[in-house]
Amino acid sequence: MACSVSRSVSAPGQSTPSCNRKTCPGTSTLRHVKHVLLVTSVSLGVSGCAVHGAPSFVLFGAYFPAWLLIAVIGILTAAAARAALLASGVAQTVAFPLLTCTAIGLTTAMLVWLIWFAR
Repeated sequence: MACSVSRSVSAPGQSTPSCNRKTCPGTSTLRHVKHVLLVTSVSLGVSGCAVHGAPSFVLFGAYFPAWLLIAVIGILTAAAARAALLASGVAQTVAFPLLTCTAIGLTTAMLVWLIWFAR
């Protein structure tokens, strides 16, 4: 919303008209709406794990994040896929072996996550 008060250049020592609540009634409402949208979006963004809590394991008396364990499983699966490709001799025929092994590890990690933590 634009302010209805014209902004003209004044001589030094003279005050310029300012936009206040009486002359620009929409600015307060617009600011309030922006504030509500900001608070709502932030609260929705940080409430992702609020209902059930973050998936974690108690390991040696401390909480160990489950995503870290799943990442290790994916990395180990990708390494095992690379070893299997090399041992079978298929590594030379695969066009992008790094991408293939990464995809196998990522797929395995996601499947383990879905099977283990599905609610």
